[in-house]
Amino acid sequence: MARAAPANATPAFFSAPQRRQLVDPNESSFSRFIREQITAPEKLPGNLSILTGVSVFAAGIFVARTWGDMLVPA
Repeated sequence: MARAAPANATPAFFSAPQRRQLVDPNESSFSRFIREQITAPEKLPGNLSILTGVSVFAAGIFVARTWGDMLVPA
């Protein structure tokens, strides 16, 4: 039989402290986009996944255009 935690219980783990970033008030919208969306640590795995997919797609097009004639029997 499971027992419930007391009403005033706190979590048994510590969360990572929130990062405080110094934001330049003169920062352009482009550099803010790069900082918040591209190089942000929490978004880096997804961005690398997108980059990998685009790279494989572009490499496939390059291979098909360069050596595509070898794929067709003569």
